[in-house]
Amino acid sequence: MTDEKDQDAWAQSRGHRLPNLMEVLTRRTTSPVDLYMFYLFVQRERNEDVLDFYLDVQHHENLCRAYFKDLRKSGRSLKDDWPQFWEYARRRGSIYGTVIDASMKRSPGSFGDDDEKWGKARDDHLGGSTGPYGPRPSTSMAGHGEKEGERSRSGTPFSLSGRSALGISLGHKRASRAPTIIPRSKAITRLDLVASAERIFFRYLSPPPPGQDSHEIYLPPTLRIHSFPLSSTALPKPDSPDYEAEMNALAQIPDMFHAQQEYCFRAMEQDVFPRFLRAKAYGNLTSVSASVRLVVGLLILWAGLSAAFSLIFLDVHPKSKRFFLFIPFTLATLFLVSHQYALDPILIFFNQSETTPFRTTPLRDPYVKKMLRVRAIWVMVLILGIDAALTLMFWAVPGHRL
Repeated sequence: MTDEKDQDAWAQSRGHRLPNLMEVLTRRTTSPVDLYMFYLFVQRERNEDVLDFYLDVQHHENLCRAYFKDLRKSGRSLKDDWPQFWEYARRRGSIYGTVIDASMKRSPGSFGDDDEKWGKARDDHLGGSTGPYGPRPSTSMAGHGEKEGERSRSGTPFSLSGRSALGISLGHKRASRAPTIIPRSKAITRLDLVASAERIFFRYLSPPPPGQDSHEIYLPPTLRIHSFPLSSTALPKPDSPDYEAEMNALAQIPDMFHAQQEYCFRAMEQDVFPRFLRAKAYGNLTSVSASVRLVVGLLILWAGLSAAFSLIFLDVHPKSKRFFLFIPFTLATLFLVSHQYALDPILIFFNQSETTPFRTTPLRDPYVKKMLRVRAIWVMVLILGIDAALTLMFWAVPGHRL
């Protein structure tokens, strides 16, 4: 209940504008432009892996923040406990600068301790900066010099995320829909961080084993990570011949996916998010529901025209009976115009918007609600105008019995 009040307060304070992507991803918005509706929209387009990756990396980074907080509460020094990461963060910067050491130099993408400050700082960073996305993985873990033709350089993260519509229902839900949550029954360890990064790498950044569905997302060559030299079962051992390389790789785990996450954010912001706003802030129907309205509207229009021509060519009297044609014409026009604008004015007047086909949720965002009501009034005026024109036209035609 508190979260809903916070969301409503945020929507009121946002003013006369639509939300941006960061506000949706940080769960500050309300229906029909909240994260749940955005996920359903992306899922219908078979592109949910990019959003899943973003949310899983967000959880991974929150897990790393929790680790650094646990370390600070225990009184231990990061320099003594994890010298490799301390040196890595000191030299290259880290998004956890304010968490691990207030005096440490912050990178362009540094955020605060809690999620709200993190979201605000990141929003400001993305909205007002054209600089680098933050620290990138080193050449030992990021791919360089990829063979020509392996991937299209002009692609986006959505290039590999398409799904065949065969055998997949619109309401299909996968177990991977939400980020994996590691219980906080004990202090978070570095193995937990490695396990989180390992899961993300093998799910989204590496080709799947034969026979398994692919959730790999597209990344440009400079952001690809081709190997994961660590194991989630044990930390690197000093007697290992690759101990130094493994410890250097371990130091990159907290910031490992930050650049890739920023790239996915930019791709969603430029590609799918504008279409989401057009669908949900200017309409209230899903594509399936709109298509059904088109078919039903055409059938009713055919029935109405058949009845109209029958009354004319049978020269039925009294002529006032033709005014009953407004019933099929009204229904046909309602369905056809609703399909054209992807907006059902009747649902808007009942304060509803579709989530999945023929299932609705209340409208809560005040600005979107106002926009949709204005559009609903315009659509109703258009429907009534077309209905009146058709009815009067067929009433005025002289009867002629064949």
